[in-house]
Amino acid sequence: MTRRARGDRGLSWDDRRQRWIAAVTVGYDGRGKRVFRRASGRTKTEAKARLREILRDHDDGLLVTDGFTVRDAVEDWLNYGLTNCDPATRRTCAILCRKHVLPHLGARKLRDLSATEVDAWLVKLSTTLSTRTLQGVRSCLNRAIKRAMTRDRVKRNFVELTEVPKGRPGRPSKSLTAQQADGVLTKTAPDRLHHYIVVSMLTGARTEELRALRWEHVHADPLDTVPPHIEVWRSVRSDGDTKTRKSRRTLALPARCIEALRKQRAQQAADRLAAGGRWHESGLVFTTALGTAMDAANVRRDFRRALDLVPGLDPKDWTPRELRHSFVSLLSDAGVPAEEISRLVGHSGTSVTELVYRHQIRPVIQTGATAMDRLFGRDSTGA
Repeated sequence: MTRRARGDRGLSWDDRRQRWIAAVTVGYDGRGKRVFRRASGRTKTEAKARLREILRDHDDGLLVTDGFTVRDAVEDWLNYGLTNCDPATRRTCAILCRKHVLPHLGARKLRDLSATEVDAWLVKLSTTLSTRTLQGVRSCLNRAIKRAMTRDRVKRNFVELTEVPKGRPGRPSKSLTAQQADGVLTKTAPDRLHHYIVVSMLTGARTEELRALRWEHVHADPLDTVPPHIEVWRSVRSDGDTKTRKSRRTLALPARCIEALRKQRAQQAADRLAAGGRWHESGLVFTTALGTAMDAANVRRDFRRALDLVPGLDPKDWTPRELRHSFVSLLSDAGVPAEEISRLVGHSGTSVTELVYRHQIRPVIQTGATAMDRLFGRDSTGA
């Protein structure tokens, strides 16, 4: 390695920047031109120390680029590191990065990022974000820097040394009472999402499952030899499969669902006629007015519009997934065992049902009290 003499043994003073510049030649490029590494400092000692650090990175095989920032690493990961992910995942990662990572850390040079800075950033976000969102944001930054490490842009990933702080508590899910549920099933009838609401509330199917439900999986013809049912075998996930193996199930249809699905077929026929050449034949049960698949935003928007028809309910306080919560709650109120409820909603076991819906499992378990009274009971007078 040769040293290029600049002023005082490779040091020069930059009047514009008011800093000492240390420079050294590290080799030649493909055209035979010298390749330099430079570092700056307020003093000669600081500039030389910074240059030695750069040279160590060069010897370790790192692609030393002083200007490579967190933004560069994140953008590289978003553009090239998510090619095997489904579009929804890519959109979510892009939103999290551009809303929470880049505004706070984007301008920071990647090689200078420290675990302390990442900790401070996460703590600041924890005042406005839920714990789950914090986990997603940290994961995005972690994966972006891991990719930069594999491309010799940085030696170490300090994000892995940090922990996710507890964020703001999310809004707890709730369920409709029997009276409210009856109001929703009745008052939303004029809205085009009514049939979706009926099937969702009375079967407990997930939104991602109903949006993927096809007519070939609906068996509600009175001439069929089997009882009316739907086959919940698909979802809108990238692989088309349901959330878990136990989620793949066949559900008998209540009479109100059978009627709703028949009316949905008629409504879809009217939509097809009105759309004409713009109609897209998808084979799905629940679609937009043009026959295309509904996304989650479609359902949320239409659900709020439908709830505007129900007196006493604020549409902003409810989400479509709470129809599923209401299904669990209403069955629980009716005395259906948790084991049976878990099978109906496609959970892998009762632990998931009781954990997620624990505030809605209402029947009091009498078995223990009854047995203890039989063994050690006293009458009401204490005798």
